[in-house]
Amino acid sequence: MKLMADSTCDLSQDVITNYDISIIPLTVTIEGTDYKDRLDITTDSYFKKLEAGSESASTGAPSPTLYVDHFNKAIAEGHREILCICMSSGTSASYQSGELGKSQFIEENPNADVEIHIVDSKSMSHGSGWLLMKSAELAKEGQSFEEIVAFVESHKTKVKHFLSVDDLSHLIRSGRISGASALIGKFLNIKPIMSMKAGKGAVVAKERGRNRVLKHYVEEFSKRVDSKNTTFLIIGYSTERQVALDLQKKLQAETSFSGDIHIMQMGVAVATHVGPGGLSMFFMEN
Repeated sequence: MKLMADSTCDLSQDVITNYDISIIPLTVTIEGTDYKDRLDITTDSYFKKLEAGSESASTGAPSPTLYVDHFNKAIAEGHREILCICMSSGTSASYQSGELGKSQFIEENPNADVEIHIVDSKSMSHGSGWLLMKSAELAKEGQSFEEIVAFVESHKTKVKHFLSVDDLSHLIRSGRISGASALIGKFLNIKPIMSMKAGKGAVVAKERGRNRVLKHYVEEFSKRVDSKNTTFLIIGYSTERQVALDLQKKLQAETSFSGDIHIMQMGVAVATHVGPGGLSMFFMEN
């Protein structure tokens, strides 16, 4: 089985290499120049551009043809089963492009002996990344392609997302929070916490100060975690790795979770909407 994803899965390079995941990049456009997410530009270099006065980036989904190119490459390498997990269709056109790419491939190769399944993950960032890593884990355990597809499709909406930010202006621009509530939040040091509802981001809580955010994450994890299927956690960050490390230590000290806790930086396509100071956490809930 070949695993694929668009670049918003935000998995670290060592995980991508370890599981041989093919990454299909989104386009990041800054002041008229196009960059391939994760390939031509890094998150750190993007924020340096912002600090230097560059305009915020816009993002574009991969083309269907780019998906076809990745399908053909996988097949040339000997793969006959392809599982492609895309960012939520509620926030990106990546899934639609993947489906169009699949249709184009079948039209061009009507007799191809290959199974391609495109997943609308209903997730953002490391949420789809979590599903990819879980799929690789299940494959290693010996589960079949059909079993893995069934698991992903039946459990994808149970991948719990939490995201908090320091700089609310990026969320205002992407329409995730109103300007008025952002001003109040900034004045009171209130940080919104977002999750996914019906495939889109939504504010589900507000906490005052970073310590309260970390406490909220740990309490919600303890209440919600599906201990059987959550064999690992992912903590994401946009600019401040130390905050992610602080959350990791708090989870290890205050919960009974004993699995791996992966810390990974968000890619540019996600970080441009999140802004600096973003902190996220992903696991499977009951």
